[in-house]
Formats: sequence, structure tokens, C-alpha cells
Amino acid sequence: MIRVIIAVLLTVIILVVSLPFLGLQWLLQKRWPHFGERGAFRFMQFSFRTVSLPLGIKLDVIGRENIPTDRPCLFIGNHRSYLDVILGYPFLPPITGFVAKNDFTKVPVLPIWMRRLYCQFLVEGDLRQNLQSILAAIDNVNQGVSMVIYPEGKRSTGPDERELLEFHEGSFKIATKTKCPIVPVAVTGTRERFEAQFPRVRPGHVTIEFGKPIETAQMSREDLKGIGAKCRRIVMEMVEKNHSAEPER
Repeated sequence: MIRVIIAVLLTVIILVVSLPFLGLQWLLQKRWPHFGERGAFRFMQFSFRTVSLPLGIKLDVIGRENIPTDRPCLFIGNHRSYLDVILGYPFLPPITGFVAKNDFTKVPVLPIWMRRLYCQFLVEGDLRQNLQSILAAIDNVNQGVSMVIYPEGKRSTGPDERELLEFHEGSFKIATKTKCPIVPVAVTGTRERFEAQFPRVRPGHVTIEFGKPIETAQMSREDLKGIGAKCRRIVMEMVEKNHSAEPER
């Protein structure tokens, strides 16, 4: 439990310390938009790395070479834990935003950072608001910003991490409307490290794998049908492989 307490204290300290930096970042972004955005992005990556240090996680990252560096993309993947974001964010390219549930808006200061980094929020049961968020994410990609979305729609809490929820096809409009590549991401071990024995953290291995990009630009309408199911199969294969490779699971 001491690991969680330290991580929470670090989070509070970072959020408080970041307040003056928010003002500085706002001024920088007004004068030098690109520099200001990158500064904010790097600060948040550093913050997530710092918060994860006391958790005792041994992180293996596979396939970083599959992340496009010359164009924006849509990252999609399975989602079982809050650690998915904390551990994965430092490896994303600048600038990358999230499509996230509006639960995060209840955390002081954090929503300001998220909005400045192109995050869009989903509200459960509010179809109109959620459509606007997806359209805003599409606009972000058209401006050169990569996006992350968890197409399961919520965290999967089942006992077997290899059993993914269905992927909502609407999540993939961010890619099909902008013709950007889709990068499948598979995360294994996060729920077992954290939520499975909360408030304790169980030290151990977590694997994040970035799959090969799926190019949508040249795909026909027929090929794009069921793209969510196709991506789900790819993620499931990576999860199965990495789950089997770790004996302590």
C-alpha cells in the first residue's frame, strides 16, 4: 500500500507544482504554439514517468519502431487499468491526445492539461456530446495531432485479460474519415499489478506492444467494413502472445 501512497503524493505534488507552469505554457503557446505544445506534452510524459517510479513495475515495450513519426495516427487498444495510460503515455509521439471519459474532469488541474493537449471527453449516455467529441478528435488528426481511443468503451474488468470486450466501430471513424493509419496497441499485466489487489500494487512485469500500422488511405469501403472487429483480432493476438510469454500471470 505504501507504493500507492507515494504515487498519490507524487501526483498531488506534480499537479500543484504545475500550476505556475500552466501559466508559462499558455504564454509560450500564444507566442510559439508549436514550442508551447511540445513543452506541455514533454512535461506530462515526465510526470507520468515520475508517478510510475515507486510502483515497482518492470515495463517491456515492444514495437516502438511501428509508431509513425511523419504523420498523425490513431492508437487503439485494450483497456484494463488506469496504469494503461500512466505507463503508455511516455512512449507516444508529440503531440498525442486522448479520447477519454469525463471522469477525469473531476480531478483538480488535470483536465486543464488534458484539454491543452487535445484530449476530448466522452459522457456516458450523451450521444450528442460524444459525437461532438469524435468530430473534434477528427479535426485534431487533420491538424496533425495523433489520438488515442479505447474502442471497448470502458475498462475490461474480467478475470482473464485475454477476453476483450467488443470494439465499437464508431471509434474508428477518427481514422476512416481522416485516412490516417491505425496503430493497434496491446497492454498486458496492468490490472493484475494494480486494480486486482487495490489499494496495494503488486510489483511485476507489464508489456506494451505497438503493432504494425494499418493503412486506411488505400482501403476500399468494403475493406473498411468491420475494421473494429479486424483490429480487435490483432490486439487479441498480441495480448495472447504476451500473456503466454509471462509465466507469473
